[in-house]
Amino acid sequence: MTATATVNGVLVEKPRISSIDLVRGIIMIIMALDHTRDFFHADANVFQPTDLTKTNPILFFTRWITHFCAPTFVFLSGTAARISLQRKSKKELSMFLLTRGLWLVILEFTIVRFGILFNLYYDFVIMQVIWVIGTSMIVLSALVFLPEMVIGILGLIFILGHNAFDAHPLDPTDSGYTIWAILRQTGAIPLDANHLVLAFYPLIPWLGIMLAGYAIGKWYTREYDATQRRKQLLTAGIIAVLLFIVLRFINIYGDPALWSTQKNIVFTILSFINCTKYPPSLLYTLMTLGPVLIILSWMEGKELNFLKPALVFGRVPLFYYVLHFYLIHTISLISYMIINDKSLSEVDFHFGNAFGGIPTGWGYSLGIVYIAWISVVVALYPVCKWYNRYKSTHSYTWLSYV
Repeated sequence: MTATATVNGVLVEKPRISSIDLVRGIIMIIMALDHTRDFFHADANVFQPTDLTKTNPILFFTRWITHFCAPTFVFLSGTAARISLQRKSKKELSMFLLTRGLWLVILEFTIVRFGILFNLYYDFVIMQVIWVIGTSMIVLSALVFLPEMVIGILGLIFILGHNAFDAHPLDPTDSGYTIWAILRQTGAIPLDANHLVLAFYPLIPWLGIMLAGYAIGKWYTREYDATQRRKQLLTAGIIAVLLFIVLRFINIYGDPALWSTQKNIVFTILSFINCTKYPPSLLYTLMTLGPVLIILSWMEGKELNFLKPALVFGRVPLFYYVLHFYLIHTISLISYMIINDKSLSEVDFHFGNAFGGIPTGWGYSLGIVYIAWISVVVALYPVCKWYNRYKSTHSYTWLSYV
């Protein structure tokens, strides 16, 4: 699969790795389902869809399938960084990761935040996936000068070892809590009575995932044998899945939320796969990235025409990510205002009273959520297709940052 680029005024083909673009695109489509649920489902902010005492299997899997999104996005960001080393020196790659990482952090707290909350009060700040990708890139910008094996080992240490701290969580009143919430333990960081920071994505476990992706990126270099890459991806994926099953069955280490026998076999299975995302536990990481590696192996060298529309989203992920929040939120807010006969001045955008102006408990059935999700993805396709074409045929430096 190729894209096009202009070199000295001539339109030429630029090779791309279709399997990575395709997986990333599928992940971006699935991700929109979760965010559509956040704004459209009546129970979105009433209880967690993975709460086995309140959920149902369809709602559970609507949330569970989106667990694959963030780790895949972070992992492939590391892979893409290593692939780019083929056309950049380590010094150039380091500078790019540093500047792009800083840009992503700024983007998270400005444009992305506004798309989610539609307010400039800054009463509430969320540290989400764009923040942690940015900070991980900043750290990686220093680590790229180390041997690749060392980077990979560091990633595995972070992934495998961070759950050792589960037994000793810090409370908000403890010394060092703020730093620890940012680095490893998800938590709310109160700034004062009216301002709150929620550290959803602590750095250490997500950095481990990016470093692992960077190490595997070597398998995608030009000189690497494609057959060998396919075998290694499959082997790594199978090992991750088997390790997840064994560790989860033992039920001792790897996730702070242990599984247990439930009221029936279906809910017992749900308990078994209901792993902790905040922060991403070892078992959560194995459960999600294992199948992704297997899928990458399976997609190697295949022409999957029916999935080609996903390639568009996979090639402009950040552009899609920002736009989809604004579109979902706008449609949800307008529908709320129309149905409840409210003007914009009557909508309360303070986080303590609503989520982006949508009151807790207001919304639609899960069926409507799915219709809205599909509509959003379809609406974004031509816009992303245009931007992908523009990006592929222009060589402006700023395009590398969007």
